[in-house]
Amino acid sequence: MGSQLLDAPALPADLAFGLLAEVSADQHPQKVSLIAGAYRDENGKPWILPSVKEAKQRLAADPTAHHEYLGIAGSPAFLDIARSLILGTEVAERSNVASIQTVSGTGANHLAASFLARHLKPQQVLIPDPTWVNHKTVWEVAAPAVAQKEYPYYDPDTRSIKFADMIATLETTSQPNDVVILQACAHNPTSLDLSRDQWKSVAEVARRKKLFILFDSAYQGFATGDVENDAWSVRYFTAHLLSSPDPDQRIPGLCVAQSFSKNFGLNGERVGALHVVAPPDVSLEGTHSQLSLIARAEYSNPPRFGTQIVQTVLSDPGLRQQWQQNLNTMSDRIRSMRKQLRARLEALGTPGEWSHIDSQIGMFSYTGLSAGQVARLKQEYHIYMLPSGRVSICGLNEGNVDYVAESISEVVKAGLT
Repeated sequence: MGSQLLDAPALPADLAFGLLAEVSADQHPQKVSLIAGAYRDENGKPWILPSVKEAKQRLAADPTAHHEYLGIAGSPAFLDIARSLILGTEVAERSNVASIQTVSGTGANHLAASFLARHLKPQQVLIPDPTWVNHKTVWEVAAPAVAQKEYPYYDPDTRSIKFADMIATLETTSQPNDVVILQACAHNPTSLDLSRDQWKSVAEVARRKKLFILFDSAYQGFATGDVENDAWSVRYFTAHLLSSPDPDQRIPGLCVAQSFSKNFGLNGERVGALHVVAPPDVSLEGTHSQLSLIARAEYSNPPRFGTQIVQTVLSDPGLRQQWQQNLNTMSDRIRSMRKQLRARLEALGTPGEWSHIDSQIGMFSYTGLSAGQVARLKQEYHIYMLPSGRVSICGLNEGNVDYVAESISEVVKAGLT
């Protein structure tokens, strides 16, 4: 009996973390990692944001600071700030919202999937193709009874969004109360975002089909340096699809899985929140208690330290202004690296069209390189990226961009597919 219980099938290693382990073991002096979704400075090192460093110093000097448990739902002050950051102060104050602190954005996505599977009971969750590698795993583990359906998002031939196909799929395959996953900004892995008119079209389909929206917001402020602009889609849906007293003019609700890993450089601190927004005549008391029950069973209490850092920065006008400048520093460096990589590839006469590298947004680029080309870059040049050809632009700097461009150019010219 015991051997049967322990006879679980072995699963393949996580793709991204498996590659990171290979990078760590690689002793080649010119190795380049373009894998991790984490900011790196010009020297290829993790960057502690000056605003974060100052907040840590203040916390260290605070004689009242301690390491006691937070409540199950987390810090109320942090949740107020987090809610206002993503929804905007005006929308947050007039909206019907239940919020709970989570173990970063992954925890927020998992908590949302578990809660919605139990209480909304959707037939399907509609997931963009392609998407963040963990979306499918989260729903497979947290909500195995909910069928996963992909909707088209990216056209590799034109390197653009398959918007007409996306809308057609949502129109024809979705059922009322189905969950649709949307990335608020800096779409991972394609780095292509919908225009505002396109967002409005998606909102209209969601309203007409009565779909429940799950926004994944991992890059607010990091995508463009503009905190308000990066939250536009979430705020539009919240303001226009949930406030009407007429049920025909609204959707069942929406969730926002919010991460502070990228925009604060706090990847290891796991700071996040989940916000459930409902129409004004819906009570969220039960929602909050059910979310707390799941959280209690899974991890009991959320982390405190990173939460205090975010709360300190965003509640102090001076630190908040400094944080905005830090966001500009990161987003400006990424834009510069995009331009340099494109310029070098074009100067080398690399076959193909490379303007998409410069026009995409956020930390990633969907380069268009094939799995075979990616494999050769790893084997011969010690340049690591995901098999899809997605690269983290953060891994580029003045010291390696020439080498990366020359390597890519040689592989593409070799004609390997």
